Amino acid sequence: MGEARPFGRYLEDFEVGDVYRHWPGKTITESDDHLFCAITWNHHPLHTNAHYAEGQTEFGRNVVVGNLVYSLALGMSVPDVSGKAIANLEVESLKHPAPMFHGDTLYAETTVLEVRESSSKPDRGVVTVETRGFNQDGVEVVSFRRKVLVPKRGAVPEQPGRPSA
Repeated sequence: MGEARPFGRYLEDFEVGDVYRHWPGKTITESDDHLFCAITWNHHPLHTNAHYAEGQTEFGRNVVVGNLVYSLALGMSVPDVSGKAIANLEVESLKHPAPMFHGDTLYAETTVLEVRESSSKPDRGVVTVETRGFNQDGVEVVSFRRKVLVPKRGAVPEQPGRPSA
């Protein structure tokens, strides 16, 4: 059995310009979209009413609520970016350049933009990244930049490994 993939990275593991392609993608179903709308109280008919979307919108069909697309892309990035995070500090920008529809599949990748040591605590630093999400046709559907506070190697206990089979 091979070694377990590390979950998250320490400050020293990030290099400006690195690109992490997150796997796997996620096909967004109508049920996913409707459940997310229900738990967030977003009842706009663009997302939940097919009859309305067919006759009253430019797309002629339901559009997946943008915050679900953002949340999925963010979640996809956790194992590669913030799995060891002390805190998520800031989302600097969030853009939805194109819509997603029920049945579309979201893929995401993250680029490291900046890595800097903390000026007040020597055991950590701040990493700035940009995550971009694409549909199955390669069309960019979401992008956001965020800052994550991560520990330096040795600053926190190592996470226990997977149990042996």
